[in-house]
Amino acid sequence: MRIHLTSVFVDDQDKALDFYTDTLGFVKKADVPVGEYRWLTVVSPDAPDGTELLLEPDAHHAVRPYKQALVADGIPAAAFAVDDVRAEYERLRALGVRFDQEPVEMGPVTIAVLDDTCGNLIQIVHSES
Repeated sequence: MRIHLTSVFVDDQDKALDFYTDTLGFVKKADVPVGEYRWLTVVSPDAPDGTELLLEPDAHHAVRPYKQALVADGIPAAAFAVDDVRAEYERLRALGVRFDQEPVEMGPVTIAVLDDTCGNLIQIVHSES
């Protein structure tokens, strides 16, 4: 069994697509109209046939309170692996990305937490193991 698709709830699919592609560096995989929204996925440029991230509208009545509670408690909605957290932190800050947590080393793991501009906290992580 493998993870094929996961999602992050976003408040604006166009804004999310811009952020996740132009800023974070993912590549658009699918963009299919579905009623007033779209089936909109991105993938890593290093794994175009790998796990897709669905930029899912947060229109369901339960989603926004859930997202707000996660952000209020500092809990990331997703975690993305990077080769060098500090270098990625510097690159993203230069692009104007706001971080809620600067890089922190915790044993063999380094993490940082950013605001995706779409209502979520996202963790970037590198593990030595």
